[in-house]
Amino acid sequence: MQQMIIRSSRESRMRGLVFVLLVAVASAKKFWQCEWAQVLRDHGMDGFNGVSLANWLCLTWEESKYDTSANPTNRDGSSDYGIFQINSYYWCDDGTDSHNDCGVRCSDLLSDDVTAAINCAKLIVRRQGLRAWYGWTDRCANRDLSRFSGC
Repeated sequence: MQQMIIRSSRESRMRGLVFVLLVAVASAKKFWQCEWAQVLRDHGMDGFNGVSLANWLCLTWEESKYDTSANPTNRDGSSDYGIFQINSYYWCDDGTDSHNDCGVRCSDLLSDDVTAAINCAKLIVRRQGLRAWYGWTDRCANRDLSRFSGC
């Protein structure tokens, strides 16, 4: 009887883990370049604050490979969230002592509904320009961005 209870408990935990993993995978989205370009256009990003669509595409490719679930931890202990890799210390609330200038929970930036991430990215660009992102500065600025056109 005790062995059956232990096995049942183990199976229940495994089912719970599988469910959590499926939910995480289901809520994440990795966009194709032209699909992501259309989403950016639909949200008014092409030309926003003088930033071309090619620059937005390059930035998000270099930061997250167009993946809404990207969430690395930085050397300073902060984390970057979502397709734009928005930093937790300055821009969103991750439950630590953060500035949260975008007024959003960091977890909202991991959603396949990219509205919160785009609105936050717009605020960042208005305040700091694209130089706020190292991926753009190091791998997009003053580079040939023709691979990001054609969509």
